[in-house]
Amino acid sequence: MSNTLILLIIFGLGVIGFIVGRSRAMAVADGDRRNLHSLPVYYAANVGLNAIVPACIVLFIWLIAQPFFINNSVSGMIDQDRIAQGSSLSLVMSDVRRVAEGLDVAVAEGAMSAEMASDISTEFSNVRERLAEGGVALGSGVTSETLQAAQSYRAMALTGNWLKTIIVLLVSVAGLAMSWRLITRDYRARNIVEKGIMLVLIGAATIAILTTVGIILSLIFNTYEFFKLYSAWDFFFGTNWAPSFSGRGGSSELGILPLLWGTLYISVIALLVAVPIGLFAAIYLSEYASKSVRSIAKPMLEVLAGIPTIVYGLFALLTVGPLLVEVFGDGGALGVNWMSGGTAVMTAGLVMGMMLIPFVSSLSDDIINAVPQAMRDGSLGLGATHSDTVRQVIIPAALPGSVGAILLAASRAIGETMIVVLGAGAAARLSLNPFDAMTTVTAKIVSQLTGDSDCSSPVALAAFALGISLFVVTLGLNIFALYIVRKYREQYE
Repeated sequence: MSNTLILLIIFGLGVIGFIVGRSRAMAVADGDRRNLHSLPVYYAANVGLNAIVPACIVLFIWLIAQPFFINNSVSGMIDQDRIAQGSSLSLVMSDVRRVAEGLDVAVAEGAMSAEMASDISTEFSNVRERLAEGGVALGSGVTSETLQAAQSYRAMALTGNWLKTIIVLLVSVAGLAMSWRLITRDYRARNIVEKGIMLVLIGAATIAILTTVGIILSLIFNTYEFFKLYSAWDFFFGTNWAPSFSGRGGSSELGILPLLWGTLYISVIALLVAVPIGLFAAIYLSEYASKSVRSIAKPMLEVLAGIPTIVYGLFALLTVGPLLVEVFGDGGALGVNWMSGGTAVMTAGLVMGMMLIPFVSSLSDDIINAVPQAMRDGSLGLGATHSDTVRQVIIPAALPGSVGAILLAASRAIGETMIVVLGAGAAARLSLNPFDAMTTVTAKIVSQLTGDSDCSSPVALAAFALGISLFVVTLGLNIFALYIVRKYREQYE
């Protein structure tokens, strides 16, 4: 039974528990809810929650524990000589899972019986033919040993799925029955429900925190493994990025400075585009535009924030880049030869700036509107014009919050990937020419993790080192931005 169907059954039992719980409470109270300690809805909610929450917790734990148990059991069937010869255990297990899925497909399509799929003594060539009839081809690297492991994997997975279904549904039914039997006039259902809801909220907050901690720890541990292979000094202060990962790295030059330079250069150009346009748009919309104009212009401006970044990347590659080449390229309108191709820092910076306009304008608009009306009235009462009030009172008062908005936009620019991949090129270089092709940290992370490399290989570990470097930079910007925004809020609250 699929996990989705199990969840639907659990929530169905929860609804049934809610209905029968309320009916039980009213029956115990002889139809008068004043005889109950809590409102009938609390008794109903208590039964429904006891039918849903414990079962969902068991299902969640089972989904985490079952793959670990099966992988540990099946990995013992893999020939260790094969691992010693260079094959990664994770790649072999990936083949095992793929073949197990192929066996399921073959059984589902009738190309193979369930008994044959579970029989590890089946001839390897016969299994290949049966799987091919079901539209599943085994690669040449799949051995009979892998097939036997896949058959064991499939059998254990099927058994685990049936046990999961039975146990989870039994927990749900047991929770419903036990909470239904506990309903009496003096049962403190409200206290129990409120405590349960508080635990659910604490659990949600804990998951968010643990997710953040998990991300940080994964970056730290993998970066530590990377620095066992490469010099941290060369990584942080090297001026050349030329990876060569044959032989565990060998002659690789992995200096992050060209990547950081490209990241900051593109981000600065993007901010030079987004900040003036965004701030001026915010000032106009908040101080000068009529309600009818604002109701149309503000949503249209914020549509830019909903466009996928891949669309911006294609716009940079197909439209902005060729236009810049026509102006700044060889034989262009200006008669200069500054730009040889459409992919350049300027291309990515201009398009990224367009993407950041709604971030700056929306946040700045909210900040300007938060300036107390008393400051406007005081300025106008002293004889200042509207323009003088905007220039000398409102903008200075909103400046700290606007700076926070700009820094948040800068963090967004530093973490952008698709626009850079399509618009800026892939060259890691230190150059002041904005019409040269460069690349960024995020683009190199994508290139390092593209393919079938093992996560413990130097290729992937380099991506983790780049990731934690970018994480530290953006975290610093976010903390600085939040500090400025909070300082601004304290000024007027």
